[in-house]
Amino acid sequence: MVRPRPLPAVLAVALLAVLAALGGCGATDPDAGPTPRADGAVVLASYDFPENQALAEVYAEALRRAGIEVSVQHGIGTREVVLPALEQGVVDLVVDYLGTASEFLRPGAGSASDDPAVLREALARTLAPRGLTVLAAAAAEDQNGIVVRTELAVREGMTTLTQLAALAPGLVFGAPPECPERPFCLPGLQEVYGLRFAAVRSMPSRAATVEALLTGQIDVGMLETTDPHLVDTALLLLRDDRSLQPRENVVPVVRTAVAEEAGDRLTAALDAVSAQLTTIDLIRLNRAVADGRTPREAAAGWWDGR
Repeated sequence: MVRPRPLPAVLAVALLAVLAALGGCGATDPDAGPTPRADGAVVLASYDFPENQALAEVYAEALRRAGIEVSVQHGIGTREVVLPALEQGVVDLVVDYLGTASEFLRPGAGSASDDPAVLREALARTLAPRGLTVLAAAAAEDQNGIVVRTELAVREGMTTLTQLAALAPGLVFGAPPECPERPFCLPGLQEVYGLRFAAVRSMPSRAATVEALLTGQIDVGMLETTDPHLVDTALLLLRDDRSLQPRENVVPVVRTAVAEEAGDRLTAALDAVSAQLTTIDLIRLNRAVADGRTPREAAAGWWDGR
């Protein structure tokens, strides 16, 4: 039997902080502050970036429409905090991404197949002994993307990551704080493409990355392939021509006990969302948040279009 891994001390402290935050309150709107959490509500946690928060609200609304009480907890942290919280029953549900979740749990698993169905089945087998159920994956997909200013790409005749390698020693790379440890971020870029940058700068948010790119503070940035800023002609997404990035289909992961207690209603409601969700939907959700809507307002816009 595969047992949940014990948490390192720093993550245990973070998890205790999450537990304390969830013990008596829940927030469905990150700008509204805490509100009382209803007993028995399904606790849906999001990661600490806007797209995932909007997705959490999309799936939460599906549960509400199925008559299931839900409490949404936004921006709890990175996967290192959220997945252990899910395993240990601090939260009940998270909307994840196939390749990265697979790789986090079992190195090499994220790239084991280019078929999302195969990845989902393997992830389900890995998480089942931990008391977690992997539901249907959506067609919607969001991968890591490496972006440069268009003027740099045009000047250097660059459209792919392979072509970036020769220029990298003279360029500054900006990425999320966790990038140096993520296999599909800096380590993967170094191993697969031989990218060695002059400097690597930690970016506090995707918006900060875009601003740093446009103002020349960094030359290369990591954004998601569904980032709404990529419609800006001043930025160019380089092609991952050696397929470093795995398939990153959106996939809900729920505690098995919660799914069983709710019966078919919970699974059917979440699977119905996944059956409709597209990559274009992700871009539109991100655009709505970038335009100033809350994640819940962005999700409401998605539901209005059904």
